[in-house]
Amino acid sequence: MSEFADPYSERPFTLAVPDVELELLRKRLDLVRLPDELDGAAWHYGAARADVARLVAHWRGGFDWRAREAAINALPMFVRGVEVEGFGTLEVHYVHRRSGVEGAIPLLFVHGWPGSFLEARKLLPLLTAGSPEYPSFHVVAVSLPGFGFSEAPKKPGFAGPQYAEVFNKLMLALGYDEYVYQGGDWGHMIGVHAVHIYGHKHIKAWLTNLPIYRDPTLFTYPVYYLQKLALPITTRFNDRARIDYEKTKEWYKRGTGYYSEQATEPQTVGYSLADSPVGLLAWIYEKLVTWTDHYPWTDDEVLEWISVYWFSRAGPAAASRVYYEMTGGYAYEYWKGSERTSVPLGASYFPAELTRPPKQWLNMLGKVVFQSEHDRGGHFAAFEQPELLAGDLRKMFGKGGPAYGVVPGKDGYN
Repeated sequence: MSEFADPYSERPFTLAVPDVELELLRKRLDLVRLPDELDGAAWHYGAARADVARLVAHWRGGFDWRAREAAINALPMFVRGVEVEGFGTLEVHYVHRRSGVEGAIPLLFVHGWPGSFLEARKLLPLLTAGSPEYPSFHVVAVSLPGFGFSEAPKKPGFAGPQYAEVFNKLMLALGYDEYVYQGGDWGHMIGVHAVHIYGHKHIKAWLTNLPIYRDPTLFTYPVYYLQKLALPITTRFNDRARIDYEKTKEWYKRGTGYYSEQATEPQTVGYSLADSPVGLLAWIYEKLVTWTDHYPWTDDEVLEWISVYWFSRAGPAAASRVYYEMTGGYAYEYWKGSERTSVPLGASYFPAELTRPPKQWLNMLGKVVFQSEHDRGGHFAAFEQPELLAGDLRKMFGKGGPAYGVVPGKDGYN
């Protein structure tokens, strides 16, 4: 880029990993030293050795990164500078696919960890399609700062309000003064802040596929608090509620080790993630398997997903810091500073999601206008079940839906 170029202007982005980086990756893979494993351990102790070894062998000898790179470059990708108060200008990467429908609804899609902008890839043709039967969307899938090919913040304190500022300024720069929002994982948690700060004026409605919020207390929501105390008993009489309760309890007991590490000492684990491609692979692959609803991952899909982290602009360790920054190093909940809003809120429930509190509790977060229960799908809904998630967006924002016409002059139809 020329030194005289406007850093805030949109520029096409083409992914081109240097050959020297590919060669360095091959050398590191050649020198891999896998840990031992107990007999019969399988997946009980974490990512199974046999599966990781298979993926490493494929990464070394069969995986065609250049073919995957070309496929990624088929996406309409861009970068532009976004100034963040107190943090200077960050170059932000995003996918922006416009619909051919004149009245298409601007939609911001936000991923989480360990995801990326690639989660939106299967949604793009579904959401931008035009039909008299359902609404169409202009889709913007942003890479969180520090993830993928977005620049990372250089100093501490980049949390919910700062991510939200990036999102909103990006959408405004694209000409979308009013838009709708969809996210899961950190896309949901940060979305809570974005809606709190920019709701109504800019964010007109949103759909989450991780429908959670802070737990009720005796003083905030006494009825829900009493319901919480009674869950061990009341869930015995409802199969769905019992499954949700037991799954949530088990996840908080056994599934949050990664969270504690990244929320307290991301730099420590960062050395392994940045130095060892196999360490990075195992750290993320475990989640791809255990957080999905038996999704049939191909080895190429897994390695493409991991490669985006390995070749990311800021390096593989940067993405982990979101856990620390959003919780002040585990000092408080990531909801800090947010409040309930009256912005229309929709929720998509997938059976293999990590935690599923009672649906009524979502009223503590916002004005719930749409809820959809699915019989398949997990944490990465956009990737696992894109048709179902796209269907929920169409139902919520389409004609007859509870959020139809929420963006003035942009109802999704010609």
